[in-house]
Amino acid sequence: MRFPLTFVAAACGLWAQAPAAPLHLTFVQAQQQALQNNPRFSAAKLNALAAYQVPPQYRAALNPNLSGAVTGVGADNGTRLAAGALNNPTVYNRFASGLIASQLVTDFGRTHNLVEMARLRAQAQDQTAESTRADILLAASVAYFAAQRARAVLLVADKTVEARQLVSDQITALAQSQLRSTLDVSFANFNLSDAKLLQVQARNDVKAAEAQLAEVLGLPGQPTFDLAEESMPAALPPASEEVVQQAIQNRPELKDLRLQQSAAERLTRAEHDLYYPNVGIVGTAGVVPAGVAVIPKEYGAIGFNVNIPIFNGGLFKARQAEAELRAQAAAKNVTDEENRVIPGSHHGLRPHRLNAGVARPCKPSAATRGKPLFVGVGNHCGVEPGAAQSHLGADCQQQCEV
Repeated sequence: MRFPLTFVAAACGLWAQAPAAPLHLTFVQAQQQALQNNPRFSAAKLNALAAYQVPPQYRAALNPNLSGAVTGVGADNGTRLAAGALNNPTVYNRFASGLIASQLVTDFGRTHNLVEMARLRAQAQDQTAESTRADILLAASVAYFAAQRARAVLLVADKTVEARQLVSDQITALAQSQLRSTLDVSFANFNLSDAKLLQVQARNDVKAAEAQLAEVLGLPGQPTFDLAEESMPAALPPASEEVVQQAIQNRPELKDLRLQQSAAERLTRAEHDLYYPNVGIVGTAGVVPAGVAVIPKEYGAIGFNVNIPIFNGGLFKARQAEAELRAQAAAKNVTDEENRVIPGSHHGLRPHRLNAGVARPCKPSAATRGKPLFVGVGNHCGVEPGAAQSHLGADCQQQCEV
């Protein structure tokens, strides 16, 4: 019985250690996975939804306010309050309940400006979520094509090892037949070792690229991927002012900053409106089921109140100045971001900067003619690993950047 149990335990251990099947993904599926699993995008959307709950909070000041009150007082009849704030000095025994209603008539536009400020900030939060979405899609695209590039480099490294192994075997056989020297064998073995070293490095690069892709996609437990090849994108249009203007109008970062600037200007108006009076209506009514005889059984009153600011130690002036300075800073932020976008739009139209992660050949030169070359991947190219790699690699890289 011990042998079958040991065999079953070993089989279970091998089954548990079996590698997971590669996850097949297309480029579109990778982007969808990144948006679905990345918590940054979910947090940005929730922050945008929360921002839209702020305007109703300010708008509530324009709606009627109704509250109830229940009051019970025990005191010596005829007691008068002598110290404290200004109030009704006479206190009677009583138990009463009633309603208090109030309505803001006008605050000369302050509440309206606060509502508009909150609405603009909520729209700016929408653009922040859109910017986060674009960042995640960009990260997913870079990681996707970086993984494909690493796979392509590993394929080239494998083929290089096979070719150099064949050359090494041939030269070794010729040396055994006294047709080649031992120096030739040493050079062949050195080139083979160099190729194997680059093969190991390429495998490490594949693992690192797939780990980065798994992190971006929110799949940390997925060790390997089977990535579908993507077709070449359409050619970019030539640099023009129209493209630059589209970038200035459509970039979510700029939309966010413009909305923040408009919100800051609305806040400046609202702070200026603090100097104006505040007009409201207050009404109250209720019953007194228990109390001394001098207190009637029912009561009711209505009136209006005008609150006129006269002097508050410079508080309103400082608040308005702060709002104006923040609005000016918001305008400078918009200008700074536009200055960043304009050269970036021109720079992004250069074809050799389109790092799509696709392989393209390196243009041979006089120094590289007759030498085996690596296939260029993205903005990278190289020569077949060997003794000539040090000086040919720099020449090839310069060719690829032209």
